[in-house]
Amino acid sequence: MNIQWYPGHMTKARRMMQEDIKLIDIVIELVDARIPLSSKNPDIDSLAGQKSRMILLNKYDLADPEHTAEWERWFKGQGFYVYKLDARKGGQMKAITNIIQEACKEKIERDRKRGIINRPVRAMIVGIPNVGKSTFINTYAGKACTKTGNKPGVTKGKQWIRLNKNVELLDTPGILWPKFDDPAVGERLALIGSIKDEILNISELSIRLIEFLKEFYSGILAERYAVDENCDKIAILEKIAEVRNCRQKGNVLDLDKASKLLIDDFRSGKLGRLTLEFPQEQKI
Repeated sequence: MNIQWYPGHMTKARRMMQEDIKLIDIVIELVDARIPLSSKNPDIDSLAGQKSRMILLNKYDLADPEHTAEWERWFKGQGFYVYKLDARKGGQMKAITNIIQEACKEKIERDRKRGIINRPVRAMIVGIPNVGKSTFINTYAGKACTKTGNKPGVTKGKQWIRLNKNVELLDTPGILWPKFDDPAVGERLALIGSIKDEILNISELSIRLIEFLKEFYSGILAERYAVDENCDKIAILEKIAEVRNCRQKGNVLDLDKASKLLIDDFRSGKLGRLTLEFPQEQKI
């Protein structure tokens, strides 16, 4: 399954980030804890240059806790400051501010020696579409600063937001990169909703999810839909359609509707806390 999606506004957003990076002390990248590497934009590494870097593993409440801990260790091994969070909850924001201060302590000390005291750290927040950037910013600021939505492409422009006396944040639109070298990356991004469903083959995507769940999370499908996981993937999808009464006129099973139901159940966490990729697969 080969998925490519790169709207024109993303090219403009990338150019804008390139111009603004000189104003920034730290680059904070939100990734989806269910697919931490596939949701990390490789272009950010070159854009950020030598700036301090922080990875926020968002939606960790939907991800497998064991694998999230592995990803924390993996990213720290790559030199990132790392924190896992559920961006809808405000209790974690003080800890994030403390990490930002720690990451920028050399810059803060340089300012102090030059007589510049209490100048806020300037952070750029980046992330692909639908990883929860706007929700994170609104929670962090304690007010609605940005539009939020469960579809990619809600944030279209940049804006400066004063989060508190210590941190100013430059919000940027979510951008993907022009080409996915590994088709599996596109599939994972599609599964978490970072690519518009309208351009996807939902049935094919659901089949890929069934294959993955059978291999790595045996029992999940049987528990949720009362299916026999020893059956082949098409038979499992048909059984889900039957169990959930997904039918077209003439009482014909509606596999597209069943596929959407399965993917929606995954995205909302109704299948449990699942991670779609693992750090031991990566070369360090």
